[in-house]
Amino acid sequence: MAVRSFTAKEMTRKVLNKEKSFILDVRNKDDFEDWKIEGENFEYINEPYFNLIDGIEPIADQLPNDKEIFVVCAKEGSSKMVADMLDEAGYEASYLEGGMKSWSEHLEKVKVHEDDKISVYQFIRVGKGCLSYMVVSEDEALLVDPARFVEEYEREAKAVGAKITHIVDSHLHADHISGGKELAERTGANYYLMKSEGATYDHLPLEEHEKIEFKDISVEVLAVKTPGHTPGSVSFFVNQQLLFSGDTIFVSGLGRPDLGNKVREWANDLYETVYSKVSEIADDVIVLPSHYGDLDEEINEDGYIGDTLGNIRERNETMFNTTREDFLTQVEKSASSVKPPNFEEIIAINRGYQTATVEHMQELEIGPNRCAVHHTD
Repeated sequence: MAVRSFTAKEMTRKVLNKEKSFILDVRNKDDFEDWKIEGENFEYINEPYFNLIDGIEPIADQLPNDKEIFVVCAKEGSSKMVADMLDEAGYEASYLEGGMKSWSEHLEKVKVHEDDKISVYQFIRVGKGCLSYMVVSEDEALLVDPARFVEEYEREAKAVGAKITHIVDSHLHADHISGGKELAERTGANYYLMKSEGATYDHLPLEEHEKIEFKDISVEVLAVKTPGHTPGSVSFFVNQQLLFSGDTIFVSGLGRPDLGNKVREWANDLYETVYSKVSEIADDVIVLPSHYGDLDEEINEDGYIGDTLGNIRERNETMFNTTREDFLTQVEKSASSVKPPNFEEIIAINRGYQTATVEHMQELEIGPNRCAVHHTD
């Protein structure tokens, strides 16, 4: 047998297809418990690499002889060494190329919607719980909440014969670096963001653009405060069919308005959004959020993360059909003390206050998202 590597894309297919897989994670226990490759039918062993330097004997009785062992570490080196040990001992083993850093960065493209006017693609960042979108009409494309992997979006736009001409960010992201500014500079696209988010670089303020129209795309900007992490969050209503909800509405609930230490104030804004703007939108509109919490629970039978607004309302009736006071009380109770890792520095970068190398951005983004925390029963 020979040790082979496997890619984040290959592992993503196993997750999405709910394949049975056996993972040996050789990172520290705290890192593993905080964030790991999650699959519905996955088995795990977590044994720190330093316990295996002298051999695999400490875990030999836990290893399967009849299935491949996928070894994972932070950056690749440790997992490759352990996979070599397993191979020498007669096990079928492979290691994750690029380690958990590569897992954090992989984007999986799936088609969400297509009609005679537009095609819509969702990019699932499986290792991070982040979602971004490309809406294509004829030879032009709109990007919604793009991650920092700008070349990948350019490549995907070219593949469908389109040029990126419009870019929107629903809010100033707190858990990952936005690619909006760099993409706009590279492509010459119009880049839209709420002025109230405090970005220091050139952009078109969404406060002054209630509607964005080009080709067969009509984007209504729901610019009433729809706070997720920030008071300037907005949602985008495309062609009266698709609601790109940012961090306001998730498949399994509503966004968390507690990162600014103004839980009740921002929860009141969220109530206004739900009971004014969102209440006017039809049940058959498809909601497409910017994050998700549990892939196995939230991915639908068509392979993307999203649902009709009617289904979301039905599942979360206590939030969509309640009094203002009860709503505020529920949000306050659900507010989490766990903030996105490094969120203050990430916000500073997204605002343009500071810059970072690719390596530093990778370090800042390592770990799970903490955005889709406010789920309702």
